[in-house]
Amino acid sequence: MRQPGTTPLHVDLRRYLRETDEDRDLTRVICEIADASKYIINAIRTGDLGMAGTSNLYGEAQLALDVLSDRIIRKRLVHSGVVACIASEESGEVQQIDKDCDHKYSVAYDPLDGSSLVDVNLAVGTIVSIYKGCDVLRPGREQVAAMYILYGPRTTLVYSTGRGVHEFAMNSLMEYTLNHENLRMKPGPAKIYSPGGQRSKWTEGTERFAQELEGSGAKLRYSGGFVPDINQVLIKRNGVFMYPHLQDAPEGKLRVLYELNPMAFLLEQAGGAASTGRGRILDLQPDRIDMRAPIFIGSRESVEQAERCIAEAG
Repeated sequence: MRQPGTTPLHVDLRRYLRETDEDRDLTRVICEIADASKYIINAIRTGDLGMAGTSNLYGEAQLALDVLSDRIIRKRLVHSGVVACIASEESGEVQQIDKDCDHKYSVAYDPLDGSSLVDVNLAVGTIVSIYKGCDVLRPGREQVAAMYILYGPRTTLVYSTGRGVHEFAMNSLMEYTLNHENLRMKPGPAKIYSPGGQRSKWTEGTERFAQELEGSGAKLRYSGGFVPDINQVLIKRNGVFMYPHLQDAPEGKLRVLYELNPMAFLLEQAGGAASTGRGRILDLQPDRIDMRAPIFIGSRESVEQAERCIAEAG
C-alpha cells in the first residue's frame, strides 16, 4: 500500500485510490461521481440555462441545469451497486436504493451548487458527503468521505477519506490526475476573507469580526459561489469564508447536509476549522434534510476569532 504523501504527480484518481488501499466500494462511489462530472461539464458548456419549470424542497425555482446535473449523478449512484441511500438538495426526500445498510454507502450531494452563476460564466461546483450505512441524518464527524468538484477555468476534484485532502485536475483526456497531495492550511490568521449575506443584516458579533479582519489587513475576495470560495481558501492554504446568522435569518442560508458537513470535513482534514460561530459544524445533529446553519470556515485562528467576537457581542 502506498502511503498518502509519497505519490508522484499525475497519477490518475482510480489508481491513486487503489494504491492508497481505500475501500473498494468507497472507491467506486468516488469514481462514479468523478465520471458523472464529465457529463455535467458538457451540460454546463452546451445545455439549457433556462428554468426547469419546477421547484426544489425549499420552494426555489429549479434551473434546467440543476435538474439535469441531479439526474446524471443519481443515475450513476443508483447503478453503482454500492449505494444504499441518496439525498439530493434538488429532492424533497431520501431515496432508498438498497436495504443492505451494513455493507453499502449513503450519499448526500448538491449536484450543481451556484448554478445561477453559470449564465454569467462564473465558477460552480458539485459537493458530496458520504456515510457508511443507510442514514444521512448524522453528525458530519461520522462522514467516511467528502469531496467537491469545481467547474472553473480548470476542472478540479478535491476529496478526503479522513487521511488528508488531495486535489486532482482534469486533463485533456478528461481524466483526473493528482495535482496536490495532503493540502494543509498555513498557521496564522486569515489574509483573505469571503463574507456572504447582506452586511446590513449581520449581527454585532459578525460585524465586529469583519472589522477586526479588515483592521489586520485581510482583503475581501468573494465570488458568490460556495465551492470556488472554499477552494480559494484551501488551495491558498489561508483565509476564511463565512455565511453568518442574519438578523432576519438566524439559521443562515447554507444547508448542513449538502454543503456545510462536507466542506467542514475537508477543511478540518486540512488543519483548518469550521464553526457555526458557537460550536463545531461537524458536531451538529441534523434533524431534517433541509436544516440550515451559519458557518465560519477556514484558518483555525480566524474561526476562533469569530467565535470570540460572537460570544462577546452576540
